[in-house]
Amino acid sequence: MSCQQTILDYGLRSLGYGERLLPKSDFTLCQHFTLIGSGLIWNIYFGALALLIGFFIANAMALAKASPRAILRRPAEWFILIFRGSPLFIQFFLAYFIFLRLKQQGLLPWLTAAQFGALLVLILNTAAYSAEIFYGALRSVPKGEVEAADAYGLSGWSRFRRVIWPTSLRLAWPAYTNEAIFLFHATTLVFFSGFPAWQQRGDALYYASYFADKTFNPFIAYPILAFYFILLTFVIIGFFGLVNARLNRHLPSQARPKLRYRPQVIR
Repeated sequence: MSCQQTILDYGLRSLGYGERLLPKSDFTLCQHFTLIGSGLIWNIYFGALALLIGFFIANAMALAKASPRAILRRPAEWFILIFRGSPLFIQFFLAYFIFLRLKQQGLLPWLTAAQFGALLVLILNTAAYSAEIFYGALRSVPKGEVEAADAYGLSGWSRFRRVIWPTSLRLAWPAYTNEAIFLFHATTLVFFSGFPAWQQRGDALYYASYFADKTFNPFIAYPILAFYFILLTFVIIGFFGLVNARLNRHLPSQARPKLRYRPQVIR
């Protein structure tokens, strides 16, 4: 089988298109790259949607935590504590167990599917971590900018929308970029937790593990997996760098903060 035919057969296999059966023997390098790359589609799906939805939840949680009202502050603090205080791997297991019990009761059966249930866990997890980042940024907004807004007659929602929130977002963006990178890396846990891969339609790590188990050689599949995620990391840094430049466009070029990738060894 030529490499071109392999790409046609397995390029979208993780989405259910193309060859249904996985290769059983005589594995080629093209099969490794094609199937692991196909599985990466799921990692991008989980990471992109979780980041997009979690961004808005995180801002709401940060505002709630900064609120002087205990009825808003306390639930936000507990939400952040629970999802930051427990490992993501355990959250997947517990969530799938809860969703499975709900399905047995005839409630929300679709949550046992990884594309919905695991996505929900990732959304809540990244929202908790991001909320702490945005909360710290809110507390770091220079008082001089707030006082200047007051002097211009801005107050309430207008002051928050035009001064406080843009400034806090600019301050939080470098740390939030690292959270986004870690989130995409964390998507590899989805199919290694309680959520099963339906019809062997898994993510990049799922297929890399398949090849490693079949060939008894992890030194081909896993470096290919790492290569794909390094490329994905560069894409994320590039995109967030453009947003960072947009947020800091009013500053002189030499005063604009540079994005630096700082891997999180322990979370």
